[in-house]
Amino acid sequence: MKRVDDFRLRLGKHELVPIMIGGMGVDISTADLALEAARLGGVGHISDAMINTVSDRRYETKHVKEKLALYKYNVLNEDKSSVKFNLGRLEEATRLHVEATMARKQGSGMVFINCMEKLTMNAPRETLKVRMSAALDAGIDGITLAAGLHLGSFGLIEDHPRFRDAKLGIIVSSVRALQLFLKKSARTNRLPDFIVVEGPLAGGHLGFGMDWAQYDLATIVAEVMQFLKTEQLDIPVIPAGGIFTGTDAAQFLEAGAAAVQVATRFTVASECGLPDEAKQEYFKASEDDIEVNQISPTGYPMRMIKSSPGIGDGIRPNCEAYGYLLDANGKCAYISSYNREVALHPEARKVKVMDKTCLCTHMRNFEIWTCGQLTYRLKDTTNKLGDGSYQMLSAEHIFKDYQFSTEQKIALPEILQG
Repeated sequence: MKRVDDFRLRLGKHELVPIMIGGMGVDISTADLALEAARLGGVGHISDAMINTVSDRRYETKHVKEKLALYKYNVLNEDKSSVKFNLGRLEEATRLHVEATMARKQGSGMVFINCMEKLTMNAPRETLKVRMSAALDAGIDGITLAAGLHLGSFGLIEDHPRFRDAKLGIIVSSVRALQLFLKKSARTNRLPDFIVVEGPLAGGHLGFGMDWAQYDLATIVAEVMQFLKTEQLDIPVIPAGGIFTGTDAAQFLEAGAAAVQVATRFTVASECGLPDEAKQEYFKASEDDIEVNQISPTGYPMRMIKSSPGIGDGIRPNCEAYGYLLDANGKCAYISSYNREVALHPEARKVKVMDKTCLCTHMRNFEIWTCGQLTYRLKDTTNKLGDGSYQMLSAEHIFKDYQFSTEQKIALPEILQG
């Protein structure tokens, strides 16, 4: 049985360890985590989810405070169509985060940014264009298009000087989604440099319906690879979702995949942006604690730990401060659900909203614990300490375990002393 290190991912002139760490927001895939992947010769991601908030936290800007002050008059108004993001501030936040990350980069690997189409921000095309263009301006190695079909995304940056230089990839969950993307992007005369095929066991938003359990990653990957072969397209395919061990990864590489994308095991890395308390919840989770629900206002099913504090919380919509999921008409499914509950319970000091969640606020506060289906196995990757907590892992330890392990073995970290 071969191991992951027996293979290499080739992206243009770059030869890489075929391990890509997925882009988890909000700042869960931190710069520190992405830079470790790059230092070790693989590919790391930062995320541009709620990038203005990330900028405020990391670089002491005041984008959120200033936006709230500007639109405070509208807080009680159900119509959020007037609430807009300042594109200059959005550009600044993206540039700051990317430049600061790339300035620290070492090693032979690469750092990409994960750009979600579903962050509509009350101006879908305009805000996505700014985020991608600013990342390219700031020197990002590549962009991974996520959370949506991205049918027009290549067109938004086709005039950028780095459009054919940077590595551009797409996440899909079916051959059909890939076909649509390729058809719509054909006029730019530019193929994606890589295709991430995300299966039904992935964390966060899924590219499947509530029938996700009927699908299988290996089958979808084989279908995508056969389609590319039939079309005579030589594009690296990168499976993602439920690849928990180095052996799992090596099996995909032996079957022809160019690399694997992994994330779940890195959620409990010291470099990951999750608070330590949340990491312990991931370690403690059982299989029964993980659910796929439909509370996301995006319309996509979402996998999370069902004890997440944000589930059922009836917080008032905070669109004037955040508003990342407002659609092109200034609407969000959570606003409708919240207002319905307020109308039904006029005397309540705080309502409960079960069918949707204020994803912006709760993701920003780490109160929606999105996770992969195999999160319940994290406890088997580390040591349980005397106080009942679990030992945190380094990103390097996890990365190298994927890279060098065989026979479904997982290397435990050295036990902490004292």
